[in-house]
Amino acid sequence: MLDREGFRPNVGIILLNQRNQVFWGKRIRTHSWQFPQGGIKHGETPEQAMFRELHEEVGLHPEHVRIIARTRDWLRYEVPEHYIRRDARGHYKGQKQIWFLLQLMGRDTDMNLRATTHPEFDAWRWHDYWVPLDVVIEFKRQVYEMALTELARFIPPRPNHHNRYLRTGMRSQRRDEGADAPRALATTCADPALADLPPLELKL
Repeated sequence: MLDREGFRPNVGIILLNQRNQVFWGKRIRTHSWQFPQGGIKHGETPEQAMFRELHEEVGLHPEHVRIIARTRDWLRYEVPEHYIRRDARGHYKGQKQIWFLLQLMGRDTDMNLRATTHPEFDAWRWHDYWVPLDVVIEFKRQVYEMALTELARFIPPRPNHHNRYLRTGMRSQRRDEGADAPRALATTCADPALADLPPLELKL
């Protein structure tokens, strides 16, 4: 289902835990990390699509989360031609997304990456809200930045927030006391873009 400009309606999900950390999923059999997202089917509202995708990709049900906010309008990104199937080239241009900010009301153990027979992720983690965006595939970074920025005002204030983490191509500073700590992501994934992130616990 495409609009007249060639964009497919889609939803994106920013899921917070009780510490205001965000959920990141590792796409199955890749080194790519992203937020849950998915297409809106014919006849669905964005909210209905969001709850469906939340269950399909993360295994959560509506009672496990609380909707905090959503973006006011569609956020668009174009997909480079070499990522588009040949039969879709010329009329498919990219995605237009409504982003939802959710609070997890359940527990980590409520999440299930194998809720369907076609899982999207094979690992997940919690990370600070202002994650360096160079871990996101390049053509999606601007939309991630716009969604995170628009929805940030709904996050309870926390000390030492640094907006520099939104700048693509900039990386978080390693703490001196953690310079020699094991780098969980670097050993789990060979993706050099993840090597400068602080150690994180992976949930499989």
